Amino acid sequence: MSNPSKDEILASSRGWVASFLNFLPGLGSGYLYQRRWKPYFLTIAAITSWFVLGFFLQGDSETSKREQIIGVCGLFFISIVTVIEANLAFKQTIKKIKDKKEKIKPSDKKGWFK
Repeated sequence: MSNPSKDEILASSRGWVASFLNFLPGLGSGYLYQRRWKPYFLTIAAITSWFVLGFFLQGDSETSKREQIIGVCGLFFISIVTVIEANLAFKQTIKKIKDKKEKIKPSDKKGWFK
């Protein structure tokens, strides 16, 4: 038995589950579900840099409601982008696998000589 390819692993996952996992915690967990490591680590880096940027811009002052809303909106934006990207990657992989299967499809002729 051969190991499944990256496309087969991604196609065997459910697109809506990956999108939901990327949205709800907002940490790119859907990428773990899809076994896509580069987008996961890029998402973690984006979230970490967003927190670090907010920390340094805040300084020693107390955060205002406006700054808190900007921080939450930034995390929401990151999660929306990951939801869309995970869903598009899933759909593209499904299409690629369907195209491969159509190319391999045997001819419709029956008999000894095809």
